[in-house]
Amino acid sequence: MAEQAQRPALLVYSSLFPSPAQPSAGVFVRERMFRVAAHLPIVVVAPTPWFPLQSLLRLIKPHFRPMPPRYLQQQGVDVWYPRYLSFPGIFKQWDGWFMAMSTYATVRRLKRAGLVDVIDAHFAYPDGYAATFLGRWLKLPVAVTLRGTELRHARTPALAGALKKAVQRADQIIAVSSELQHLALSLGADAANTEVVGNGVDISKFRPWPKELARSRLGIDADARVLISVGGMVERKGFHRVIPLLPDLLKVQPNLLYLIVGGASAEGNNRAELEKMVAELNLVQHVRFLGPKPHEDLAEILSAADVFVLATRAEGWANVFLEAMACGLPVITTDVGGNREVVCRPELGEVVPFGDEKALSRALASALQTQWRSDEIRRYAEENAWPCRVAVLLEKFRRMYTNQHGAH
Repeated sequence: MAEQAQRPALLVYSSLFPSPAQPSAGVFVRERMFRVAAHLPIVVVAPTPWFPLQSLLRLIKPHFRPMPPRYLQQQGVDVWYPRYLSFPGIFKQWDGWFMAMSTYATVRRLKRAGLVDVIDAHFAYPDGYAATFLGRWLKLPVAVTLRGTELRHARTPALAGALKKAVQRADQIIAVSSELQHLALSLGADAANTEVVGNGVDISKFRPWPKELARSRLGIDADARVLISVGGMVERKGFHRVIPLLPDLLKVQPNLLYLIVGGASAEGNNRAELEKMVAELNLVQHVRFLGPKPHEDLAEILSAADVFVLATRAEGWANVFLEAMACGLPVITTDVGGNREVVCRPELGEVVPFGDEKALSRALASALQTQWRSDEIRRYAEENAWPCRVAVLLEKFRRMYTNQHGAH
């Protein structure tokens, strides 16, 4: 209890955060920051996009922007979901400003209640950009965590300027990969206040199940060869890049099964297109859509597989790679974002050039035939468990608070 009373009190500021409406959105933010909450008090403000005709748009797109409650508690942490004006597909350069304006009253109230000393924003735009305004208005230091979208925003003329301002104004930049750190420095971030702190893994939650048991619970044959992907049902995650490779893989592995775990996300939902692709390729018996699953159920499902694959187009630092490795699985993925920093040794899997279909197919064929050392893969995940990451974050937040208030 004494440690819980310590300063600083953190405001986690992220528009991507789990809610009953979108339980898998931003789980990686919650996983990281709720571990910090074991050492420092936190509250969460999760700005939620809204515009006046949103309910009418849902008549055409039923899953468009499901709305969370305005407030709830998660694991004893207060989570607020204030609305901010955001028009779908247009005026994205104004999202950061609208976000700051719409959340100002909430953050000011929390500060006045003594619940906020430091703002910890996730994603540089619009969240980090908005947070730097709040920091100026309310005289609060701001940390901005870069998580991968920044690479795309840096190439978008309408957003690049705001991204640069967010990075330069922040008191602390935390990048989940070296690639993102380099981007921040190229945009003018202060090198002395820029640090790489990758994501971690809960090795008590993610551990291997007996494969026979995991398979029997899912109704999978003991002699099957099983690929698995976990992620939102969106183009970026690349399930549609794996499915067309299965017919050739089946020639060598006739008992091959591909498990896809995930559902709709804030980016969209392309399950219908994927199911159509599976049907057209006559793969219905070899591809199984498991839908979204609670985070605590993933270890059992991962343990039923032989190889994890994610042919992703963009990524920051994918928590799911370490989660798969903690269950003893090798990872096959694409050379984007921080993927090569996670899958950094041959005994952990293989990283192939993005868009190289033949290289991905060869890597999967080889991985399915390799006798992997699951214990070595698990050991690597243990080296990347959360406690070492949290220790660095705590030091950064405490230093920010001391710089703002002076040593006491």
